[in-house]
Amino acid sequence: MKIPRDVNASELAKLLRKYNYKQTRQTGSHIRLTTNFNGEHHITIPNHKALKIGTLNNILGDIAEHLGESKQKLIKELF
Repeated sequence: MKIPRDVNASELAKLLRKYNYKQTRQTGSHIRLTTNFNGEHHITIPNHKALKIGTLNNILGDIAEHLGESKQKLIKELF
């Protein structure tokens, strides 16, 4: 499954609630999300209207690694 091309930061933050990610802070145009699901994990996403595909790919890869599942499975579950 391909990575969606039109995901913005607020939409991604809402989708990641499935894995108990919550916004812990915002500094400038970056949002920090934290989860305690499967151990504590932090990610930072830029608060842009549309996330660049490479940025989204790296964020999803980092989350998949933390959860111990493949990136493709994560994409199917989220989108």
